[in-house]
Order: sequence, then structure tokens, then C-alpha cells
Amino acid sequence: MKDKIRNTLYGAIVADALGVPVEFANREYLKKNPVTDMTGYGTYEIPKGSWSDDSSMMLCLADSIGRKKCIDYDDIMQNFSKWVNEGDYSPDGKLFDIGRSCRKSIMNYLNGISPLECGLKSERDNGNGSLMRIAPLPLYLFQKFKENAMDKEESFSLIHNVSRLTHGHAISLIGCDIYCSLMIEILKGTKKESLQEYGLPKIDAYIKNHSEYETSRAKYERMFHLDFKDIPEEQILSSGYVVDTLEAALWSFLNTDNYRDCVLKAVNLGNDTDTVACVAGSIAGLYYGEIPAEWIKTIRNKKLVDEVIENFSNAVLG
Repeated sequence: MKDKIRNTLYGAIVADALGVPVEFANREYLKKNPVTDMTGYGTYEIPKGSWSDDSSMMLCLADSIGRKKCIDYDDIMQNFSKWVNEGDYSPDGKLFDIGRSCRKSIMNYLNGISPLECGLKSERDNGNGSLMRIAPLPLYLFQKFKENAMDKEESFSLIHNVSRLTHGHAISLIGCDIYCSLMIEILKGTKKESLQEYGLPKIDAYIKNHSEYETSRAKYERMFHLDFKDIPEEQILSSGYVVDTLEAALWSFLNTDNYRDCVLKAVNLGNDTDTVACVAGSIAGLYYGEIPAEWIKTIRNKKLVDEVIENFSNAVLG
């Protein structure tokens, strides 16, 4: 399990760093100039191996669980605040990228709003900022509740609350539910061609008792069909909208058969390249492992990453 934790989190961070130099590049440009290896500079003019807000906020969550050995919403928000104000949990001690909703939510916390009320709640506030950082949570839930994790009301409450720290609308909550359920199926040993078949009915079972989520669940309808992987690339969007990001990440995973190809496919979809790749990379990292060693070696501030992963692993595995 320790290897699965490492592969999940490094899978996300490495893929994030692959996508950072071409963030906002469109698909047409990347078809002519595809990313094939780890590079640097580009969009942010920062060195190779630099990871973005996706991984920073993921490390904030993992570090909190590692220290507190539980889900402590105040502590997670304090970590987010240290990242924004002091450059903690970043490649080189300074913030270089943050989404509007995440920034506003962290400011809400610093202005005295309670953690679970900080996240923005309108339908326009459904960027991918809670999905991109949630990878540690299914690992925690699987160890806490084992194979029945997504049958537990408490699991859904924890997923929703961790999302609500920055993104409180039901569309974001359901996106995080779907991601966590698929990841838990991988942890159970489910084969990739069966992940949707076994993981997604857990979401509908929950919604039967929580009808207020039906409208938001409908936004993800394409993912609930087993032919989702056959959707043509031109119909897969890769924007910062949480539905688009989750679709693009899952589609990239389902249409490749190893970590390297998955994350490169995700990056080369264009637009929100770092986050789509980060989400896809966590899935592929958990499922395949086999993250290229030469890519891991390029990751900046690796000492911090390794320390957070080690402490998180020790806390989760008890």
C-alpha cells in the first residue's frame, strides 16, 4: 500500500510538472508541437520539474492528514494559507499560480469564516480546484473503511467537506465523489475496463437518498456510459471546468495502457494542461505505477515531497 500511495501522489505531481510549461496552449498548437518529455519555462518561465497549485494544495491536504492523523478542516485551511502567504508547499518557496475560487476561499478563511463555509457555492464556481487536490482522500478512506468505503455515508460527507473548503457547489462535490469512487475501485483491484461499471453505481446509490444532487449528477452523464472511452477526441474538452477536467482525465486513462502515454495524452489535449494531467496522473500512477524514473528525478523540492508522502503514508497505514 505504501507504494500505491507514493505512485498516486508522485503520479499527480510529475504529470502536473509535465503540463505546467504548456498551460493554456491550445490543442491545435500541441498537435504540431506535442509534449513528449519533461520540459521547463514556457508559460511561467520556471525550471523543469516545477509543479503548480494542483500539487501544492494536494500536498497541503496530505501533510495535514500526516500530522493530524485525521481530517482536520481548520488545519488544511491553515496549510493553504501558508502556501499562499509564505510559499510553503511549493517548488521554490513562492506562489506562482492560484485559481480565483481557491484564492477567494482562502481569503474567506483568513477573514474569519469557518472552513466549511469558505468555499464558493454558485454554479459559476465549479472550476477544478477541489478535484485537482483530492488524491490523498480516497487513499485515506480506503484505509479507514476498506472495500466498503463508498457505501458509507461518512465517506461522502468527508469528500464533500474537503471539497467545500474551496468549492461548495454540488457539481464540484459530485465530481470529487466520482473520482474517489473510481480510485477506491482501483485500490480494490478492479480492472480498468470495469471501473465505471463498479464504481459509478455507488454515486447513484447515494443520490437515491440525496435527490438534491440529481441535477448535478446529470452533468457527468457521459461518464456513466460504458462507451465513454470511445467518444472522439474532438468531443473531449480540457478546460478548467470540473466536469471537463474529470472527463478529459478519465478519457486519457481509458485510452492508454501505461502511465507515460496517459499523462502525455492528457497534456496534449491542451488548455488546462497541468490540472487535466495531474488528475489523470494520479489515476494512472495508482493503477500502473511505473512512473518514469527520469521524470521523478527532475521534480523540484523533492525533499519536501518525499517527507510529506512518508508522513502521510505512516499516518494512513497506522
